[in-house]
Amino acid sequence: MERQGVRFVKLPENPEPTWKKIIVESNVPERLKPLREIAKNLWWSWNDDARKLFEEIDPEIWEQTAHNPILLLEETSFERYDELEADEAFILRMREVEARLHQYLKERKELLGPKVAYFSMEYGLHSSLKIYSGGLGILAGDYLKEASDSKVDMVAVGLLYRFGYFKQTISANGEQVAHYDAEHFTHIPVQPVMDDNGNWVTITIEMPGRTVLAQVWVVHVGAVKLYLLDTDMEANQEQDRFITHHLYGGDNENRLKQEMVLGLGGIRALEKMGISAEIYHINEGHAAFIGLERMWKLQQKANLTFAEAKEAVRASNLFTTHTPVPAGHDAFHDDLFRAYMEKFTDRLGISWEEFQMLGKSHMHEDHFNMSFLAANLSERINGVSRLHGRVSQELLVELYKGFLPEELENVGYVTNGVHYPTWVAPEWRRIHDKFLKEELPEDIHDYDEDSEARAWKNIYKVEDGVIWNTKSKLRARLIEYIKERFTDIHIQRNENPKFIAEALSKLNPNALTIGFARRFATYKRAHLIFRNLDRLNKIVNNPERPVQFIFAGKAHPADKEGQDLIRYIMEISKRPEFIGKILFIQNYDMNLAKIMVQGCDVWMNTPTRPLEASGTSGEKGVMNGTLHFSVLDGWWVEGYKKDAGWALPEERSFDIQDLQDELDAESIYSTLENEIIPAYYYRNEKGVPVLWVDFIKNTFAEVAPYFTTRRMMRDYFDRFYIKQADRSKDIIAEDYKHAREMAEWKSKISNVWNDIELVSVQLADGITNSYKMGQDYPSKVVLDLKGLTPEEVGVEMIVVTSDEPVEFIQKQEFTPVKTENGMTHYQLDLNLKQSGTFNYGLRVYPKNENLPHRQDFRYLKWI
Repeated sequence: MERQGVRFVKLPENPEPTWKKIIVESNVPERLKPLREIAKNLWWSWNDDARKLFEEIDPEIWEQTAHNPILLLEETSFERYDELEADEAFILRMREVEARLHQYLKERKELLGPKVAYFSMEYGLHSSLKIYSGGLGILAGDYLKEASDSKVDMVAVGLLYRFGYFKQTISANGEQVAHYDAEHFTHIPVQPVMDDNGNWVTITIEMPGRTVLAQVWVVHVGAVKLYLLDTDMEANQEQDRFITHHLYGGDNENRLKQEMVLGLGGIRALEKMGISAEIYHINEGHAAFIGLERMWKLQQKANLTFAEAKEAVRASNLFTTHTPVPAGHDAFHDDLFRAYMEKFTDRLGISWEEFQMLGKSHMHEDHFNMSFLAANLSERINGVSRLHGRVSQELLVELYKGFLPEELENVGYVTNGVHYPTWVAPEWRRIHDKFLKEELPEDIHDYDEDSEARAWKNIYKVEDGVIWNTKSKLRARLIEYIKERFTDIHIQRNENPKFIAEALSKLNPNALTIGFARRFATYKRAHLIFRNLDRLNKIVNNPERPVQFIFAGKAHPADKEGQDLIRYIMEISKRPEFIGKILFIQNYDMNLAKIMVQGCDVWMNTPTRPLEASGTSGEKGVMNGTLHFSVLDGWWVEGYKKDAGWALPEERSFDIQDLQDELDAESIYSTLENEIIPAYYYRNEKGVPVLWVDFIKNTFAEVAPYFTTRRMMRDYFDRFYIKQADRSKDIIAEDYKHAREMAEWKSKISNVWNDIELVSVQLADGITNSYKMGQDYPSKVVLDLKGLTPEEVGVEMIVVTSDEPVEFIQKQEFTPVKTENGMTHYQLDLNLKQSGTFNYGLRVYPKNENLPHRQDFRYLKWI
């Protein structure tokens, strides 16, 4: 059809719109481009001025995006950018933050060695980066931040999860509901790692009948780079794309695949990027496969045997265990493990039986234990508190047959700490900077625990009113935050509006506020405070001395008992007498944790002894003047000081757990009624609770300085990194000369060890077995060493208690005095230092001055 020279085409009728996708990226103006750079380095998350800068852009969007600056910049309107461009004061503040970041990174061009490669399954760096679930991840995240602050030469490796850990909501009947939201990687501070040719760095992992690809991302944590592996690629089969979908997600087979990607793939990624390290730090057994991969690489590179490569790898591996019970260590059934790992035996040049024993304490076990693998391939092992170090010795002693737990020289400890700049409220930091900062050394190698402690004692110079007003302000902020949290649409959708209104109206910003927030596992015993509801009712509803409890935490989706505990607390919180007095806050994350540890007056922890390996939430509290009330377990065994918190005894009174729970609950009620509540509500003429303020000051002065990641980092250097790096350099020097020599010597010993014969034993008073304390008794042992020298074989007497459980008393070593007719004579002037009835034993062990410790070569013969 034409009309006046114009041709018209009749379009087909289509009543439905036809949508075509367009992508509109946020266009941050050129003048504001530094905001993008700052947002992509997580340094901003522990810098107050950087956080304030982002909040100033749009406070409402800042809260809606859960303090995610990358998302904030995407959702900020074009009009707001125009305003900010014209705001010279904002531009000046932005330039100051940018300059501070640049200066921070410039100061870290030269880093302190030895270079450490740190491997962990999870990292808690910020709520927007959902690659953590709880304490293990938060600890790892804090450690990377401290490495950056302390100018430590560290690189880290983990996995990038598409869905991460779940978001929690609570249904109307108190059930935990897990929501998994897919992560948009463009909205979080991760960037692809590109090679010199502009290609995305990828690695491969061989799995049964296929090869799995993983691409590498990087997160900038100040000056530290965290590399994350991701298998959610189109080239992979669906089952393999799932590997990095969920943190600790899927079945045991998927967990095995995750650990293969982390350990085997992590080493391959570092190698592909040209990164090597002097120390390889395995944070929990999930990453134990790095030892296997490193040995295989060394065998190829340096033409080493399996035994020689093992010597070299062990020298530079450190294994940190966080688990206080056997069931907490990952283990895979032999059939599953063999299906995935059997081919590795050919690479290492060993039999399947030899390979299996790297992850077992005896051949008859039907599971391969990843913690055993990590222990076998690491020169040193550490627990995460002094008490947990002893517990770890007891758990791992089955790997070292013939040794008592106390003798395990290779198992030590470093008590966990927390990253001060991340967790301490700005209000406290300003006070601390004024009174403490000038006395604190900058360099981690200049760190001195005594001088740090002296600096923190300056808190006593701060006026009581300043301390109290600061704490009151933070408590009020917590209450306000909780009220805002209850306006969340998910909560309103699932909760009775009447309950919400009544609970929020009863929240009191001036009441004694007690926090309990952590992973909801039954051993944490969150139920203890509810053992006597009548007594609890009287405590929380005293009109003159009100108390309120704030609970938060997630139970693992497979932990039915943990979820039942949450439901029980929700039910209690809705009883008329407890509305607004007992509150459970949904979806515990790092942001909520920070607000709670800063705002609560008391942080309560009630684990079953000794199942709290360390615990760090209470450490965050003491950095904020939040007093700790806990069982003497984990870090609190070391941290507790009189008048700086409260403690339930470390020792158990009952073997039956229910009776112990009853006793502990009574102790909690009594401590609240007779000590905590009176101290909080006693006020002087100015309205200041002077006794409570004294407790806060004592907490800052006597507890806080000993539980920072700064101290923790210094401990790792002193106890492990430096010593292992020095020995590792010696082991690999001159084309791995000492590794080869040590492997050869161990082979020689093992070939004749079972042939060593006892010829005779002569102990003074051997007839009556009656000895006088402090008196010398000449004793002799004669051995046929089958060609070994006296310097290669030691003989010692071990004295232990005669009752169960056996406790180590003392050890005395025999001295070789002569060799004749092929027989070696050893002598000891036996001298017992303690009276009582004991058992003793004699044992023979291999000696070599180049062994780092006795457990490095576990041959032992009792005679």
